[in-house]
Amino acid sequence: MGHVVWEPGVVSPRVLVTGASGYVGGRLVPQLLARAGGVDIRCLVRTPAKLDPAPWRSAVEVVRGDVGGDLTSAMAGVDVAVYLVHSIGQGAGWAAREQRDAGNVARAASEAGVQRIVYLGGLGRDSDTLSMHLKSRHEVGRLLGSTGVDVVELRAGVVIGSGSASFEMLRYLVEVLPVMVTPRWVSTRCQPIAVADVVALLVEAVLRDGNLGGVYEVGGPDIVTYADMMALYARTAGLVPRRLIPVPLLTPGLSSHWVGLVTPVPASLARELVESLVNEVIVTERPAADAFAIRPMGLEEAIGRALAASQEGNVPTSFVDADLALFRSTTSDPEWSGGTVLQDVRTAVTAAGPEEVFACLAQIGGAKGWYAAEGLWRLRGILDQIIGGPGLRRGRPRVLNVGDPLDFWRVEDLAPPRRLRLHAEMRLPGEAWLTWDLQAVGSGTKVVQTAQYRPRGLLGRLYWLGVAPFHRFVFPGMLAGVVAEAESLGQIDTAPGRS
Repeated sequence: MGHVVWEPGVVSPRVLVTGASGYVGGRLVPQLLARAGGVDIRCLVRTPAKLDPAPWRSAVEVVRGDVGGDLTSAMAGVDVAVYLVHSIGQGAGWAAREQRDAGNVARAASEAGVQRIVYLGGLGRDSDTLSMHLKSRHEVGRLLGSTGVDVVELRAGVVIGSGSASFEMLRYLVEVLPVMVTPRWVSTRCQPIAVADVVALLVEAVLRDGNLGGVYEVGGPDIVTYADMMALYARTAGLVPRRLIPVPLLTPGLSSHWVGLVTPVPASLARELVESLVNEVIVTERPAADAFAIRPMGLEEAIGRALAASQEGNVPTSFVDADLALFRSTTSDPEWSGGTVLQDVRTAVTAAGPEEVFACLAQIGGAKGWYAAEGLWRLRGILDQIIGGPGLRRGRPRVLNVGDPLDFWRVEDLAPPRRLRLHAEMRLPGEAWLTWDLQAVGSGTKVVQTAQYRPRGLLGRLYWLGVAPFHRFVFPGMLAGVVAEAESLGQIDTAPGRS
């Protein structure tokens, strides 16, 4: 087909992104848009509404369609097509379906005069023991290039980032289980790579001028076993070291059931991923480092950034100033990604105005108390002091500002008269927040009170189960007390409703 004719910074290519509503695609599109000079982007999606929440939606052209259907209009005028679609675990015959789709895309790209296809595939040496998932990934790459279009195939193994299925499986296994019965695949070597580096490589593959076609193996600088990765995750997340008990007879099939019980990763996806874990996925041939300018970060930094991006409390200080945008969960990520967040949400609608409600919230804590179950609050403060926490002895300042201590909380967000958010500094096996959001409704106010808790390890989950019965007394009473006082400030007799 010849080499690519645009010159980066002078002429921008028109790029078709398939899979823009997915994990990698949702991160790639804004990075391409941010490039100097901008990039003309068209997104092919089956359900355009999935892109509506994306902040970049208005900056791209969206075409409804399917990679297995008629692609004439989608491919028209396109210079580079990015193929980020896969069907892993999506019912019987998923591998045959994704290969048919790849062949369809290759034909449509050739007929439209597309100059390059950029494809994110999977690592692994071709052999009879290669998993169906990795075999299909390789076959998709071959089919994309079957009609003569230049194909840049980046083969990656474990992708580290909040929302990545492989990372989420690692996260839940390590956080939930202090002791794990492990199959043989925990000793398999892999070469993980951060999602930020994957996206950076894809951007370079899209925008580079000249001849670039070929298969490139990508990975971070660290080659580790899955057991090593679990230990590093535990250390980076501040968990006690995990104990692994190898059981050689635990097959991939049985392992997938075990993973399904412990993690929220769908069972059909977990099975395919686990079966791929028996294959060594390390860079051995034509490393991307030979052709690309990107130098991937180490595994510890990648895990640290992924954790920092999905946590709202204390994070390792070495990662605080990092650009976490590519690690942070987005609207394109699965609902089960981002780690466990437990919450208690209460709402009330009152005839009192937002100013009156916020005035009451701004006085909470200290001598004023917490509007309900004061005995339980005092008991929690005493227990916290016994185990080395601040308890309730810090009280509160006369006027709240962001960063001020408030009993065993600290003010994290303060936006009168719309929002007050507190971050817990009591001793907890996890991170906790208490938030009030106020919205004017006619002449009154809708108040949403949210208690959130991100448990750390099995102890964190057991803690939430232990205190959950007390929440039935504390949280409804606190909200009712705030609303009642706000109504008394405005001399209002009744509130429209509470839940």
